[in-house]
Amino acid sequence: MSVEELTLAQAQELRRGTVVLACLGLLREPQYGYALLETLNAAGVTVDGNTLYPLLRRLEKQGLLTSEWNTDESRPRKFYRVSADGARVRAGLVREWQDLVTSISRLTQGE
Repeated sequence: MSVEELTLAQAQELRRGTVVLACLGLLREPQYGYALLETLNAAGVTVDGNTLYPLLRRLEKQGLLTSEWNTDESRPRKFYRVSADGARVRAGLVREWQDLVTSISRLTQGE
């Protein structure tokens, strides 16, 4: 495996855990899955549907998201929104993320 391939693989691992935080941050306002996927990808948080949809179901099952079907349009869409517990978890994850960024920055200074 080349250095570039190893870097890409490790970067994907690094991003995997950040998708939860990104979703909890974006879902302050209700969004359906595909719109969320587009927003994440446009923001540089690369994720595909095979990862996102199971994640949304898991977060809903954990009580961090709520969902509601919108049947007003021709295609019914399930909209997700962060719950009160999800907002509290998001706040804790943001603090954790900021602490981690500070720590990693100190460890990698000069690179």
